[in-house]
Amino acid sequence: MRTDNWRPSASIEVLKQRALVLQKIRHFFAERDVLEVDTPALSHATVTDQNLHSFSTQFNHPFAPQACTLYLQTSPEFAMKRLLSAGSGAIYQICKSFRNEEIGHFHNPEFTMLEWYRPGFDHLQLMTEIDALIQMILGCDKAERVTYQNVFKQHLGCCPLTASLSDIKTLANRYGYTELAASESNKDTLLMLLFSQHVEPKIGQSRPCFVMDFPASQAALAKISPTNPLVAERFELYFQGIELANGFHELTDEPEQLKRFEQDNAKRQSMGLDVMPIDQNFIAAIKSGLPACAGVALGIDRLLMLALSCSKIDQVITFENSRA
Repeated sequence: MRTDNWRPSASIEVLKQRALVLQKIRHFFAERDVLEVDTPALSHATVTDQNLHSFSTQFNHPFAPQACTLYLQTSPEFAMKRLLSAGSGAIYQICKSFRNEEIGHFHNPEFTMLEWYRPGFDHLQLMTEIDALIQMILGCDKAERVTYQNVFKQHLGCCPLTASLSDIKTLANRYGYTELAASESNKDTLLMLLFSQHVEPKIGQSRPCFVMDFPASQAALAKISPTNPLVAERFELYFQGIELANGFHELTDEPEQLKRFEQDNAKRQSMGLDVMPIDQNFIAAIKSGLPACAGVALGIDRLLMLALSCSKIDQVITFENSRA
């Protein structure tokens, strides 16, 4: 172990600037009468998405017959939607989230998330509010908006909505992913690979870019478009090579949400991954009446990288993973 590992990975000056940015964010929401909330980091259930991996731990209650498995949240989404169902109104949260995944320039297993929900908003209205926040923090130009379909066709010459798995495999072969494509049976896995490697680096360079209308098969917790069943009312925000935010016009249909979770677990099982416990409290909250709303998760650390011209995430957090 290095002898200076006790030192913070971010400079004290950067940490002072970080605090100022957080103050600005809180003021932004206070002006709009959005309530700050705090929800648990530990939960009895977790996400089922096969692309997300949770940390788990054992709670040894002294009066329980056996240990109880708890999961560190990958985002506060489920708990915040339970608050919305209970009548909270517009809410936001700045909190730690945890993902048992990669580590690198843009990733740390423990990171800071800004998440907020706006009852009565659709995804287009929420994008306008996100844009106002980003312009305030970064002093950048107004974001552009493009559809997933159009930007994929522009940079890869293929329609991601109508192309078959065979078509996408041919495209993957063209870009050097022959071995991976040969064994892959999920079209979305290849779409996400191609998009991340050959579209994301080319968008949002001079000003932020919202990519909206993701394929319906990548809806996650978003509504399917009522005008085009091939797309979901989901968006992501990119700027200067960094994915900043992921947002939805939120699904409020309880049977549909439960079906999606069960389908996720079926995919996990087929991939040899652990089946995850479905959050029945969240399902019950939707059933009781999740209001029509839009929500977004935004990476605070990545936003700070852009605001402070830092190239690595460890430059804007107190102690990155190896120093934790």
